[in-house]
Amino acid sequence: MRQRSDPVRANINMAKRCWGQLPRPALQALRESTQKYFLSIASGDLLYLDNRWYVTHSGLLRVALRLRCAGIRVAPVDQFCDPVAKRWAFKATVYKSRNCRGFVGYGDADPSNVSTLVLGAEMRVAETRAVNRALRKAYGIGICSVEELGSLSGPLSPAGQMKKPAMKAEPGNGNHHHPLRDRLCLLIRQHQLDPTLVKAYAADYCDVSELRQASREQVASFIKHLVEYAQSDREGLLCQLTSYAPKPVCPAPGTATVSETSGAEQEKAAGAA
Repeated sequence: MRQRSDPVRANINMAKRCWGQLPRPALQALRESTQKYFLSIASGDLLYLDNRWYVTHSGLLRVALRLRCAGIRVAPVDQFCDPVAKRWAFKATVYKSRNCRGFVGYGDADPSNVSTLVLGAEMRVAETRAVNRALRKAYGIGICSVEELGSLSGPLSPAGQMKKPAMKAEPGNGNHHHPLRDRLCLLIRQHQLDPTLVKAYAADYCDVSELRQASREQVASFIKHLVEYAQSDREGLLCQLTSYAPKPVCPAPGTATVSETSGAEQEKAAGAA
């Protein structure tokens, strides 16, 4: 019983650190998702956006791996694809076992329903959406995936843009609804990056002393750059981030180190004795 409650407690504590105090229904939904699907916020399986929980692609894949999914078949739906217009549609079939007839899901993407952060990658977005829907059907996961979410997958509607100033958070006011920040946090978890180094890299990329001074456009541009860098050359990205690690402070010439100073003090004390 204690082992079962530990993942729930860990998820609740992580949720409070990421998004502050959550309403009771959200906490109850988190408990149920943790107990039923063993999803982990720390592993990047869940995101809390607009007062709702969303599962991530990596979280769905972990569920499939844990439950020994036999395979996933993905293929484009040719009649709905138009490479010139960058419009793609995919069909994914998930096989829970070798004898399973398969659970089918469809996904589509085009420049009108994807974020500006992933423009040019519509084909991959469509494939991911298809796999997500098939996995959710196969394992009875009623939580929508974040890759299908409009706020991260498409531009804001005019109404959403009008409400944006009212949603602007002031320091310490407890407002935690920041899609760009949530997107960046998701990338950090998915690729297991050091948040402090990413923050320093982002500030340098945006040419500001602190990341909070960067504009939304600059942050969005950095996130797009980080996505492409992580996918094309993760090792290179890790090397780049390492360059922002604090350098060890070397003592100035003629300055005694702590061990040398303590040794000198001990000799002086011994001589006095």
